[in-house]
Amino acid sequence: MEMPPEIDVTTAVEYLRQGALLVDVREPDEIAICAVAGSRPIPMRQIPENLATLPQNQPILVMCHHGGRSERVTQFLRSKGYDQATNVAGGIDAWAQQIDPTLARY
Repeated sequence: MEMPPEIDVTTAVEYLRQGALLVDVREPDEIAICAVAGSRPIPMRQIPENLATLPQNQPILVMCHHGGRSERVTQFLRSKGYDQATNVAGGIDAWAQQIDPTLARY
């Protein structure tokens, strides 16, 4: 499956329903404020040491607060052969606004 380098939160929901993995690259103190249920927390700085734990045969949706860190992580993953990695534009902030308004915003 050809994955675009970036998707919006509405598209992310569809991919999750189809079995995509959502990786949250925010810091633990940020994740304590709010997180998408079922997401896998791996702080951005720990992505390189966790590469072997990430599947290469399924879409990986990368999320942060607004999309900057996750865009860099997506580019890194793609450079390492994770062709199905994609950035979730707008991050958890857009998710809280458009998908789950019960999430705390910061």
